[in-house]
Amino acid sequence: MPRQVRKEFSYFGKDLEAMAFAANYHEWIMEEFKPYLGQSVAEVGAGTGDFSICILKHIRNLVAFEPSDNIFPLLKTRFENDTRVETIHGTFTDEHPAFQGYFDSIFYINVLEHIENDEAELSHVYRTLRHGGHALIFVPALSFLYGELDKKLGHYRRYHKKDLIRIATRTEFTIRKIKYFDIAGILPWLIFFVILRRSMNAGKMSLYDRWIVPLMKRIEQRITPPVGKNLLLVLQK
Repeated sequence: MPRQVRKEFSYFGKDLEAMAFAANYHEWIMEEFKPYLGQSVAEVGAGTGDFSICILKHIRNLVAFEPSDNIFPLLKTRFENDTRVETIHGTFTDEHPAFQGYFDSIFYINVLEHIENDEAELSHVYRTLRHGGHALIFVPALSFLYGELDKKLGHYRRYHKKDLIRIATRTEFTIRKIKYFDIAGILPWLIFFVILRRSMNAGKMSLYDRWIVPLMKRIEQRITPPVGKNLLLVLQK
């Protein structure tokens, strides 16, 4: 059988640069996932590695997957001297026999919405995880917030809780945690990115990360919001 040639794929990256300024936001997400890490960890769609840095504060080894031809070289260069990190240019559903039943946890941070068949993706994750392992998922929420920026970023959808519950049920996962996240971000996102059709930039992201995120983190750690700009999901095999 002839070898399948990998399709070239590039990703719109300006918004990834803006997210590099969101250190507090990343740490907030990480705190929610920290109890479910284990030792063997994968990050799917690692981008330029900003969230990878958060993960590496809590584990010894990370396998970071990135399919984009223009982003992967940045990821590879960032970690080429870090023996704790293995970078792979490809998708998680490519053939990687050595990783079957290998991982304790697998991260999808703002990645699942880029995948057309998200159910098939999570079925593959289920088969790849060790028994008792966790899929750690963070996605954009609320369909009415889907706008020009989502299209530009290649998002197929924004999620509601019922969407994630349905996928989890069909893929045989057990839901350990599901919650809306960042209620304060709903109105700014609606105004700037849906109504006004603006682009994300580092200045806006840095201000929000510096002043709003620490406050909302304290509030949402005490009171679970009924709705939020994002959804956070922990699945267990």
